Amino acid sequence: MANRFLRPNLIHRFSTVSPVGPPTTIIPEILSFDQPKPEVDLDLSDQARLFASVPISTLLRSTAILHATSIGPMVDLGSWLMSSKLMDTTVTRDLVLRIVKGTFYDHFCAGEDAAAAARRVSSVYESTGLKGMLVYGVEHAEDGGACDENIQKFIETVEAAKTLPSSHLSSVVVKITAICPMNVLKRVSDLLRWQYKNPNFKLPWKLNSFPVFSGLSPLYHTTSEPEPLTVEEERELEKAHERLKSVCLRCQESNVPLLIDAEDTILQPAIDYMAYWSAIMFNSDKDRPIVYNTIQAYLKDAGERLHLALRESEKMNVPIGFKLVRGAYMSSEAKLADSLGYKSPVHDTIQNTHDCYNDCMSFLMEKASNGSGIAVILATHNTDSGKLGARKASELGINKENGKIEFAQLYGMSDALSFGLKRAGFNVSKYMPYGPVDTAIPYLIRRAYENRGMMSTGALDRQLMR
Repeated sequence: MANRFLRPNLIHRFSTVSPVGPPTTIIPEILSFDQPKPEVDLDLSDQARLFASVPISTLLRSTAILHATSIGPMVDLGSWLMSSKLMDTTVTRDLVLRIVKGTFYDHFCAGEDAAAAARRVSSVYESTGLKGMLVYGVEHAEDGGACDENIQKFIETVEAAKTLPSSHLSSVVVKITAICPMNVLKRVSDLLRWQYKNPNFKLPWKLNSFPVFSGLSPLYHTTSEPEPLTVEEERELEKAHERLKSVCLRCQESNVPLLIDAEDTILQPAIDYMAYWSAIMFNSDKDRPIVYNTIQAYLKDAGERLHLALRESEKMNVPIGFKLVRGAYMSSEAKLADSLGYKSPVHDTIQNTHDCYNDCMSFLMEKASNGSGIAVILATHNTDSGKLGARKASELGINKENGKIEFAQLYGMSDALSFGLKRAGFNVSKYMPYGPVDTAIPYLIRRAYENRGMMSTGALDRQLMR
């Protein structure tokens, strides 16, 4: 007889999920396994095997760059310089960008245009077997004109993806903040929050979507009833939907998955709303969703929002893809919450974030393994989560080749984990941003801060490379 048991960690995390009003109890799923599966071998200790495909010259350069980013004062100085008024001087700017391009940019970015990035994807796959996730590196747009320019770049990304064999490319990525003006995203997020607080509040422009809030979601950004969208704001929102629709259509025609990146909580409700709207519109293939939304596990409400969105997708019979990450805006989230007199929406400890990520990962893998229309990209630089995910896949008997489960790391980071997972038979991708050097500076600054210090994301790679 099969052993039957409940997932106690998920019962605890999802037992108070409620889209609106008082908490309700979700009946936990009962899982059954006839017998344990053999554990997958994920050995990250043999550096000679892990890095066998990497040329010595590349190892030397990567080691130097990761060591440079581990030195706190150097990171602080570089971040200050790239954000300072010295960059307004042509001579200084050209010198700094030239240095950055030959070092940090080449290490963390795939090229200055879509064609160069596609060539880098092919090169990486042919030398390592790792796939690419292509993303144009622009982050924010302030007006409709900039959004129109950006959507053309995202469409160029899809066109570049079409030139690559499907074995080389995992997906393309779009940032809603680059195709919808920032002020409109903030206004839409405010109105969505107010409607969650007051369910009778009407939003005539609102389209069909999944829930974007739970009982744990931060609502302090919106303390009073917002004014309705102006005619111009509604027009900009409609244009943003059309931009997103245009790139979704091209991805659907090319059978290329589209990942929608996450941002900080002041904007995330609007991003989730648009992401789920596009999933309802374009995810018709039960075997392979086109649109993926991103869940940030460092947020206290991540598990509940994930559960609610997934429950609604199942009710509507809409396949859905999720990219699971930890999150990259911890400092700004804490500062904003503190300025408003509230606690940060981010988990109080790093261990709580790890627990949330691993719980969400296990929950999604179980769903993906039972034949439902779920696909999951597990984006992690944490070796414990990588090993747990590999073991879980083995226990569930998940097919490693059907695209339902995939691991991902940022290009230039956590190569040891990427190579280890690939050697264990998993599909593994690198998130590969491209674009002009100056547009990549905010992205590069975040990567530098993630790698600083002896206990940083890049510590294992630095040790193994050395």
